[in-house]
Amino acid sequence: MTDQTRVARPVPRRGRDRNLVDVRPDWSGGPLPALVRANVPDVDLAGWLAGHRAEVDELARRAGAVLFRGFAVAGADDFRTVMAALSGDVLSYGERSSPRSRVTEGVYTSTEHPADQPIVLHNEQSYTVTWPLRIVFHCEVEPAAGGRTPLADSRRVLARLRPETVAEFERRGVLYRRNYLPGISLSWQTAFQTDSRAEVEAYCARAMIDVEWVGETQLRTRQVRPAVRRHPVTGERTWFNHALFFHVTSLPEDVSAGLRAALAEEDLPYQTAYGDGTPLPDDVLAELRAAYAAETRSFAWRQGDVLLVENMLAAHAREPFTPPRRILTAMSDPVAAPELTTTGPVTGGAA
Repeated sequence: MTDQTRVARPVPRRGRDRNLVDVRPDWSGGPLPALVRANVPDVDLAGWLAGHRAEVDELARRAGAVLFRGFAVAGADDFRTVMAALSGDVLSYGERSSPRSRVTEGVYTSTEHPADQPIVLHNEQSYTVTWPLRIVFHCEVEPAAGGRTPLADSRRVLARLRPETVAEFERRGVLYRRNYLPGISLSWQTAFQTDSRAEVEAYCARAMIDVEWVGETQLRTRQVRPAVRRHPVTGERTWFNHALFFHVTSLPEDVSAGLRAALAEEDLPYQTAYGDGTPLPDDVLAELRAAYAAETRSFAWRQGDVLLVENMLAAHAREPFTPPRRILTAMSDPVAAPELTTTGPVTGGAA
């Protein structure tokens, strides 16, 4: 597929014999995201995808993300049909780090985070040992104002970092500390989708997570993961981690200060460090923020949009917004970490 490709003769819903879809890799002034646009409003996206999966896969891997606009996608059921056309392996959401509500099988609300607060760029579930290769979004209700989903090419973020910064992360890895604290963060019951401590411990053992129970209600976990991964299809090295996202300084300044005043360091809901426990220096955190900022691109949502993000190749975020806004999400195509040595897959949750 070339940059000027016009997809010819898709299978139309009413037998139309003309070009119904345009592919525009550089529509927004850059390659992220590429745009696939229907020229008439009733083109069935799932049906079109069935005949163009290989082209879409290649476009998504090259660009990092693809925005499908103008197709007949109206709500969760249509979106789930699109997901079935994109993948035979749509995932449930487990080992949770953010609140979401299940809408239908494999489809969830996007993170239920206060509308006036941003969500920092991240690659979905990079802290796990089995993560989705793709995360897909559907705009059911476009925002009244704001609410974009910024993207950053994780390959280009990696290329912007100093070689010595990357080498240090590759040598040490990233340590993720989490505390599941009722009233402050997600409870462990919500995060792991079970009420059984034994099931949580079994899941964590398979997923290479250290577990510590603190009192009657608190769970503390620690896990070390690489900062750089290779895409299983393209082989490209990519900056794939939550090192910045889970660092306490990435929260709004007043929230970060309040948590640090109220809690000991070991009780913070989320915190990251080098894999050996050494704190991440301020200059390194600033370097990461600058690299993400330099690569950030965004677009305004329109009702009916579907955004396919190659999770290992592009990070995503969320801007503050004025309600209403309803973005649905689904994840697909699990990838197991090369270091995983357990027999059988580690599913997305304990239940």
